[in-house]
Order: sequence, then structure tokens, then C-alpha cells
Amino acid sequence: MTNIPLVDLHASHAEIADEVRAGFDAVLASGAYIKGPDVAAFEREYAAFSGVGHAVGTANGTDALELALRALELKPGGGVVLPANTFVATAEAVVRAGLRPVLVDVDEEHLLIDVEQAADRVTQAVALLPVHLNGQLAPVDHLLEVADGLPVVEDGAQSQGATRHGRPSGSWGRISATSFYPGKNLGAYGDAGAVVTDDAELADAVRLIGDHGSARKYVHEKFGFNSRMDTLQAVVLRAKLRRLPAWNEARRAAAERYDKLLGGLDGLTLPRTLPGNEHVWHLYAVRVDRDRDGVLAALQEAGIGAGVHYPVPVHLQPAFRHLGYAEGAFPVTERAAGQLLTLPLFPQLTEGQQARVAEALAAALRRR
Repeated sequence: MTNIPLVDLHASHAEIADEVRAGFDAVLASGAYIKGPDVAAFEREYAAFSGVGHAVGTANGTDALELALRALELKPGGGVVLPANTFVATAEAVVRAGLRPVLVDVDEEHLLIDVEQAADRVTQAVALLPVHLNGQLAPVDHLLEVADGLPVVEDGAQSQGATRHGRPSGSWGRISATSFYPGKNLGAYGDAGAVVTDDAELADAVRLIGDHGSARKYVHEKFGFNSRMDTLQAVVLRAKLRRLPAWNEARRAAAERYDKLLGGLDGLTLPRTLPGNEHVWHLYAVRVDRDRDGVLAALQEAGIGAGVHYPVPVHLQPAFRHLGYAEGAFPVTERAAGQLLTLPLFPQLTEGQQARVAEALAAALRRR
């Protein structure tokens, strides 16, 4: 029996292979590998998709977040409030931008940034950095209410196409960053990212810093670094962006099927959508009340490509020991880290494959 992968990148590629091949041939013929016309075209298209005026392509999502923070010219060493329940790259970008992560816990039901805790940390901060997790937006509208004038920077690495109260990811904060890592809803064929904003001056600053601080060749106005999207990645992203609304709808349908197949299983908590959100289901992560790792092993033995995201929270990573947080500092995040289990989800996932996943998961839960 064929294994079911966590993410099937081959299936997505099959849908765009001819278009990408033609685009690559055109780039190879032109030799415009950096700052080619496809990059500019993708930036315009992604800005429109995100409901903002400007998008700047970058080499990856972590760079995008650092560039967004650096463009704001925040006070060096200032605190940036972000949730403990996130990938380490969020905190890395803060440190790389010369700032200090100020972590807060998440809510128990949706595992998104706790607004009350964030409000309590505003006086220690120069910015708020909500993370749109697993395909749905954080309660960014409420964060704007408590921000007390501080800029809100969205980490939209997992939310391309998601909305809150009808407004797209990337259009709520002063500036936003996203990642086009291959496994994302909108994934490149390698690393890539983007910064989006309605502020033309911020967009110009991001572009300047990400191109060695240079708007004119060999004249460097600011200290920058190299983080430019290459043209081949833009070709892939343009082809995928045209299909992204349909692919996100397919993800929503798959999530609804999982809800029906898995509802009522003992010892399992299904993911929930925050009211006002339209979810795009980058990940479908359930919570197993005990022996998560044993259930994971049983699924993998059955040929199900399940996985675990963020088993060690940011504050307990050796690289961030200097922040001074001890075990127990963020109990909701820590509890979730030991319970979350990510199930296969991608646009081409079939009902039959999902039935196999559900059967294997039910069997694994019974054997604990």
C-alpha cells in the first residue's frame, strides 16, 4: 500500500509543470536571474493578493521578518512581543534585527497569541509581532487595540490567503513578512519570502536594506545584506499564486472531512478556528492527550506521514537560554508542545487517503 505523505509537493508540481518549464526556459534565455521581470510581476501580483500597495521579494521568510523589523528603525535592544508557540525563526529574526524577544503564552483553545498577556508587556516593548499560526490569523484586531501606538508586525509565514473579518493576512499591521518555503500553501522550489506593506517608504527601506543598502550600484546608503528573490523562484510563485485560491479551498474541504472523520475519538482534540477567521489550513494539527509520540510512531509504521511541529518551545531552546525563561513560564505552549500531532494535508489529498489516516489514528489511540 502506498504511503501517504505529510505534504505532497509532487502533486502540486504536476499541475504547473508545463507553465514552470516554459517560464524557466524564458529566464534561461534572457539571463535575468536576479531582479528579473518575473520578480517585479510577482511583487505586484502578491501585493494585490494581500490587499496592500507594496510587496518586496526576499531570499527567505526569516530575512523578510528581519527586514520588516529593520525598516521600522526601532530602538536598538527594544523588546518585541511575540508568542512562545512559534517556529524559532520568529525569535531569530528579532535578535538579528538587534532587538529583544519578549515572549508571551497563547490561548488554550486556538494556540494563538494571548492578547491580555501581550497588553501587559506593551510598556516593555517597541513592537508587537503576532504569528498567524497553522493557516489562521492571530486576533490582530484586538492587538491593534492594545498596541498603544506601537507598530504591529505580522508573521504571515503560514497564512497566505487567510483572512480575518474579510481582511487578508498581511493587511492588518504596519508591515508583514511571509515565507515561501516549499511546504507552505504558496511554496517556491527552494527558499523565498516577501515583505508586504501599504507604506511606500517602508517598502523602499526593505528593498534598500535587502540589496546591500544600495539603490545605485556601488553606492551603499545603509548597512544592508543580500536578500533578493531570484527570478526562477518568482516564475514558480506566479504559477502557484494563480491556483492558490482553489488550492486553499481544497485544504478547507479536507479539514472539514477530517473534522467529520475524527470527531468523537477519545483522547483527541481537533483544531478550532477563531471566530472571524477564514482558515487556509497550512497544517491540520490535532492534540493527543497522552503518549503523543507513541501515536506518531504507530501512524508512521502504518505508512502515514504524520509529524510534530515545535516539540521544544522557543524559550526552552538552548540558543535562547539567555532570555531567562524557565520551564513552566508558558504552560499552554509547553503543554501543546507535548500533545500536538500534524496530519497529512495538501490540496490533492483524497477522501480515500483521509479515511486511511483516520482509521490508522483511531487504531493507534486504542492501542495506547
